[in-house]
Amino acid sequence: AGAETVKRAVQLDVASRFQESLVCYQEGIDLLLQVVKATTDEAKKHRYRQKISEEIKKVKKRFTFLSDGKYHKQIRIEENATGFGYEKLFHEYLTEIVSEVWVEDPYIRQAHQASRYLLYNFLRFCELLVKGPCKVKTIHLLTSYDEGCGRSQQMAALEEIKQSLSNYGVTLNIDFSSSIHDREIRFNNGWMIKIGRGLDYFKKPQGRFSIGYCDFDLRPCQETTVDVFHTKHTKKM
Repeated sequence: AGAETVKRAVQLDVASRFQESLVCYQEGIDLLLQVVKATTDEAKKHRYRQKISEEIKKVKKRFTFLSDGKYHKQIRIEENATGFGYEKLFHEYLTEIVSEVWVEDPYIRQAHQASRYLLYNFLRFCELLVKGPCKVKTIHLLTSYDEGCGRSQQMAALEEIKQSLSNYGVTLNIDFSSSIHDREIRFNNGWMIKIGRGLDYFKKPQGRFSIGYCDFDLRPCQETTVDVFHTKHTKKM
């Protein structure tokens, strides 16, 4: 699987699909490293390590912004910018091997009128995961409780999303924390995305029948920063 993923990376590179190529290179190298760990034959292990070292050198030379195997990309979304729907932002990291997703966001709730779209934003993100090409089986959500009477609405909405996801073979695990502050999304292929505003970087639509209400690519955004990292499959939950 690792060798095939590296081959796919080369094909994408030739096709000038550089961002997707880098994602495949990273995944391929990680898969090859797993093979090395599982190999007991020292001679084979040495050959595998040499091959991996060669691939890493190629990637570093090809993508000069990759340093010490650590990838960092920053996207600046300007005030009122459009074209930054969830599919545009996440699709290149949602490769076929993604089966598990972690979402940490303290505001997946609807405490007041201005934030009533937050639960719908999470639902839209779940829809993206269900559509593929990834084969997500488990979504972990860590958020905070809504305040006052909004808590029952929050719990009912999350339970409805959970039941709906189960119809597609996806399990939603929900946990709550009163101290959570940071916002990040992690995939089990090693990619981690930190968005300053979490999933709620869109402006409130002007009306229920205005352009951008349904299509997030057409919805104006609030100014925020998106940071993309690659980790070594660390799971903090």
